[in-house]
Amino acid sequence: MELAGPAAHIEGMSTVTTLHIPFDNAYARLPERFYARVQPSAVSKPRLIRLNDALARELGIDPDALTTPEGVAVLAGNAVAQGSEPIAMAYAGHQFGNFVPQLGDGRAILVGEVIDKSGIRRDIHLKGSGRTPFSRSGDGRAALGPVLREYIVSEAFAALGIPTTRALAAVTTGEWVYRETPLPGAIFVRVAASHIRVGTFQFFASRQDAEGVQLLADHMIARHFPQIGNGPERYRDFLAAVIERQAELVVRWMLVGFIHGVMNTDNTSIAGETIDFGPCAFMDTYHPATVFSSIDHGGRYAFSNQPAIAQWNLVRFAETLLPLLGNDKDEAVTAAQDRIDAFPALFQKAISTGYGRKIGMEGMREGDLALVQDLLTVMANGEADFTLTFRALCDAASDAGANACVTALFTDPGPIGQWLSRWRERLGVDGRPLAEIAEVMRTLNPAIIPRNHQVEKAIRAAVSDEDFAPFHRLVDALARPFEDRPDMEDLTSPPKPEEVVHQTFCGT
Repeated sequence: MELAGPAAHIEGMSTVTTLHIPFDNAYARLPERFYARVQPSAVSKPRLIRLNDALARELGIDPDALTTPEGVAVLAGNAVAQGSEPIAMAYAGHQFGNFVPQLGDGRAILVGEVIDKSGIRRDIHLKGSGRTPFSRSGDGRAALGPVLREYIVSEAFAALGIPTTRALAAVTTGEWVYRETPLPGAIFVRVAASHIRVGTFQFFASRQDAEGVQLLADHMIARHFPQIGNGPERYRDFLAAVIERQAELVVRWMLVGFIHGVMNTDNTSIAGETIDFGPCAFMDTYHPATVFSSIDHGGRYAFSNQPAIAQWNLVRFAETLLPLLGNDKDEAVTAAQDRIDAFPALFQKAISTGYGRKIGMEGMREGDLALVQDLLTVMANGEADFTLTFRALCDAASDAGANACVTALFTDPGPIGQWLSRWRERLGVDGRPLAEIAEVMRTLNPAIIPRNHQVEKAIRAAVSDEDFAPFHRLVDALARPFEDRPDMEDLTSPPKPEEVVHQTFCGT
């Protein structure tokens, strides 16, 4: 790769190819104020890093066709498949609490939608595909490191069963992007149930475009919540459904120790998927106040703050729907407030049940919540690894001799030893075989997660040495997160002191 200045950037128009992708572009049929029609900008030397063959087949696309020069050209934005209608979507958003009335796809293009083999409509999105009318002063490109991070973490999420955008492909561009230093460029090909965000609704509401809000709401109900139908309560039911999905999503994050890092309203998917893995991270040592994002100076998006921030974002969403929720403002506000007020109970029930199941309890009894809370307190005080603690409890559930493997994870074994005695007594109350309990726990507590230091190692090898073997190995290992893999033991271990990642960075 030759180091070249900005003048070497190619802004050529993409060509149309004969590659078959069964596009059916519903969002592009909405009024043109919803987006800008724009072609991806060509790159000089696209090269495929990895293709998700299984996902391609799921989408009804021939993966072999995507590995041909013509297919790679489409993945890189150098060519546009027949039926594609490339657009950059308009949206606004609260970023760290500050409202920005126009953001939009500044370095991403929705090339089209397909109906997958399950009958579900899904977006195909190129991230890093050049400037759009929403780029402001940005170059519209993506660096290789953030592309690899998003590929790794989004596919890990899919394997963990957490709603998420997916990685179809990653492609190097043969060009440099300029951040603090020159970095190799890349394009991430993302698949999502949709890319419509709370910020999309805010874009129209902030312009007093009530018709735009209603068109968007109707589009989303038909696409993601068809069970709501067209009744008089449909917009209230829509709000309630979005609230429920967000509560469930954040619960799933927290049950694996995940910190999104940038929970802005423009990163809050109405479909209830995890989107935009910028400065995200998984905790090693458990502490509820953990923050990784380099731009989160006040801890707004710390691990324990995620439920409150999710509710705050949902309040902003409810505000955009007020004209649809009642015949007058008071009625609309009351309807919105009633549904927003349901969030804490939804979240608390789901998180309590989730943690209970992680430690082997299928039904929560009196005192079980205190048992869960005491475990988390002991983990925080004992500086225990989040993932390893829950995984070690799987063995300890059916074998008291494995207690030593649990206590070894704590700086002070005394409190966790006492907790283990209480827990083992509780497990005996339901009368279920302990081996059965342990087996269920192993399906809920991953043995491997995308540990920050391993993600960084994979990125460094690719960026510095063009060595993608660590990236491929990590992605392959994360595809089977609930299996004990002796050959992957190095990927499951916590970082050594010199390997600890203290900060993660946004890729823009």
